[in-house]
Amino acid sequence: MARNSLKAASRDDISKLTGAERSAVLMLALGEDHGGRLWELMDEDEVKEVSQLMSNLGTVTASVVEKVLVDFVGQMSATGSLMGSYEATERLISRIMPSEKVASIMEEIRGPAGRTMWDKLGNVNENVLANYLKNEYPQTVSVVLSKIKPEHAARVLGALPEEFALEVVQRMLRMESVQKDILDKVEKTLRVEFMSNLARTAKRDAHEMMAEIFNNFDRQTEARFLTSLEERSRDSAERIKALMFTFEDLGKLDPGSIQTLLRNVEKDKLALALKGATDTLRDVFFSNISERAGKILREDMEAMGPVRLKDVDEAQMRMVNVAKDLANKGEIMIANKQGEDELVY
Repeated sequence: MARNSLKAASRDDISKLTGAERSAVLMLALGEDHGGRLWELMDEDEVKEVSQLMSNLGTVTASVVEKVLVDFVGQMSATGSLMGSYEATERLISRIMPSEKVASIMEEIRGPAGRTMWDKLGNVNENVLANYLKNEYPQTVSVVLSKIKPEHAARVLGALPEEFALEVVQRMLRMESVQKDILDKVEKTLRVEFMSNLARTAKRDAHEMMAEIFNNFDRQTEARFLTSLEERSRDSAERIKALMFTFEDLGKLDPGSIQTLLRNVEKDKLALALKGATDTLRDVFFSNISERAGKILREDMEAMGPVRLKDVDEAQMRMVNVAKDLANKGEIMIANKQGEDELVY
């Protein structure tokens, strides 16, 4: 990786830098005005490779820049350092390429590293890949698994539902050479549907990250931070509140999802969490369990007597985190605040 190679070059030794890594440093140093013509001379694969490396450069010391540029030492020695980032890269290539092409390249480099589609798939977590492939035709999955490394294919198969995985194995055993047009079609589908979504997921909004942090606050801390933030930036506070997934939001789950959640929550945690729930939310949960189970749950709640608010908060947070884990595995669906069904990660 470029970052590791640059670390090795931190003592003015650039011998460990590959040609592509040197090109990334050079293009970043030349900037928009001087580098435009060079970008135009590259083919699409070269642009993607250099852009990928450029986006991961981070800080490049002035001494390394001087060594790479050679003829431009006098011009670059006063700059101190360069900062390679997605934003700088996107801004640079947007000056020389159509906006739709820039968007496509940036989506791809934000996704997993790799020159070809199959290289990129090899760097995708097996559970993430399996979660996507389980909704495809077994024949399509067999083509995909035949193109990635055996050790990675094994992990993906292990993460697929057993019957579906066995069907894929049978297809792979019967599979002969794949026609190029079929392979191209599968590759195009993966690029458009899977990789682009994966790249967009990688572009985490700061408010999304903060909403996850706020989700893990206890009730008093959450209220204190939100109140203080509202005084400084009401817009940010409102965005964070809209993105937060709270215990009350569990009431919006469909009956099947609620029942799945209940099977995965410890009974004592459920009783404790419901002690602090609204009557409306309690009714939602009680309506999804049997009358006998509901009676036992109410008796458990009454037997607890007074409970600490901190313990209730922790139990409710536990249920929210279990719901998120189940959604991440694709076992339940959680609707976002705009009412669109999507998985919450």
